[in-house]
Amino acid sequence: MFSYEEIQKYNETDIRIYKYILSNIDKILYMTIRELAEEVGVSTSTILRFCDKNQLDGYTALKDALKKEMAVRNTCPPMEDLQELSDFFARANSSAFEEKLLFAVDALRKADLIIFIGMGSSGTLAKYGARYFSNMGHFAVGLEDALYPIEAFHWNHTVVIACSESGETEPLIEAVGQFQKKKCCVLSITNSPLSTLARLSDWNFSYQLNTKRINGGYNGATQIPVIFVIEALAKRI
Repeated sequence: MFSYEEIQKYNETDIRIYKYILSNIDKILYMTIRELAEEVGVSTSTILRFCDKNQLDGYTALKDALKKEMAVRNTCPPMEDLQELSDFFARANSSAFEEKLLFAVDALRKADLIIFIGMGSSGTLAKYGARYFSNMGHFAVGLEDALYPIEAFHWNHTVVIACSESGETEPLIEAVGQFQKKKCCVLSITNSPLSTLARLSDWNFSYQLNTKRINGGYNGATQIPVIFVIEALAKRI
């Protein structure tokens, strides 16, 4: 109901109203304009100006538009994969998520070197993770496979971040074991907390989404949670 062209014209106050409306559509349907203004911390006239900017003839028209939006949502529920991601981000928007990151953030802050490692699509994510950390001013490298002479590795205060959807990729698990022999702290991001990699790691984040096999058995599981966690860690150190 809010067009891109309209949103582009929003000022800071408009954005605050817009975000509140999106997060509280059910609630707003039963609120007076004064109650909404108090919740957002603006005047009722500001709410009316917001309505006018969105081609709505007053607050009643806004509520009518929201009712229509809710009706569309109810008749067109989100796809299963979108619902899964929505549930994941709802879990991530919590103090429990922040507490979960504390060990990893502390380890990364103390690290002289950060190594991302993965294989296949997780190897691509490892390269992305290293680039993102580097963009944020942290020295990191990404390994797209596990076939490196880790036994020759000598570097103190190293943190390894291993990415694997299954957590059962044998060469990756062997590489992690070699890093651990070198006294590296191993963090892992996997789908299941019960996987071998998760259990071997010093810290593990498991996003726990449904595993999808498509086109004859190829892994179609989303990697969005992995990217989200990588970026969350980088921003917190």
